[in-house]
Amino acid sequence: MKVALIGASGFVGKAILKEAASRGWEVTAIAHHADKVEKLPGVTVSQVDVTDVAALAKALEGNAATISAFNGGWGDPDIYNKHLNGSRDIVKAAKAAKSRLIVVGGAGSLEAAPGVQIVDTPEFPALYKDGARAARDALNEIRQEKGLDWSFISPPIMLAPGARTGKFRYGADKPVFDDKGESRISVEDLAVAIADEAETGKHTGKRFTVGY
Repeated sequence: MKVALIGASGFVGKAILKEAASRGWEVTAIAHHADKVEKLPGVTVSQVDVTDVAALAKALEGNAATISAFNGGWGDPDIYNKHLNGSRDIVKAAKAAKSRLIVVGGAGSLEAAPGVQIVDTPEFPALYKDGARAARDALNEIRQEKGLDWSFISPPIMLAPGARTGKFRYGADKPVFDDKGESRISVEDLAVAIADEAETGKHTGKRFTVGY
């Protein structure tokens, strides 16, 4: 399979890149800093800024799917605008390239209770609120898109390095909780779910989530 991966040097992007390489995929790894992308078999690195829509669209052309693990930059005081505008540019580029788009969002837009999203609860960490709001707003916008095959995956509340088991459960707009009442998955298994979506398109036109 031939795919493009945006944000290939980030926390989630690195895990997706390893999973893609392990499946024998041909990957165009797109990153702002090409030197930070891990060198793996079948991976070609392309240094492109997502705000350059024309250059990004060119990099996405000819791929069966584009996976976006883009992040506006945690700790950046302007993360809301950078993440939302960058997400919009990625959508524009994917449409221009006629590429399927799989977006890795955040857990903040999942429902904590009917009509209440996690990002809007008092317990949500202030440090991550602007980034989570941007990811939520990007999801709301992509749901209105016409002429774009898209999927949007929200990771569970707890995401950390761990084992690749390939065993997890799917959800839609509510977190998936385990028998301990925790919403969690390893970043390695999140990458499995994303790669599976690239292969199957099971959740095209939908947001979904995963967890143990």
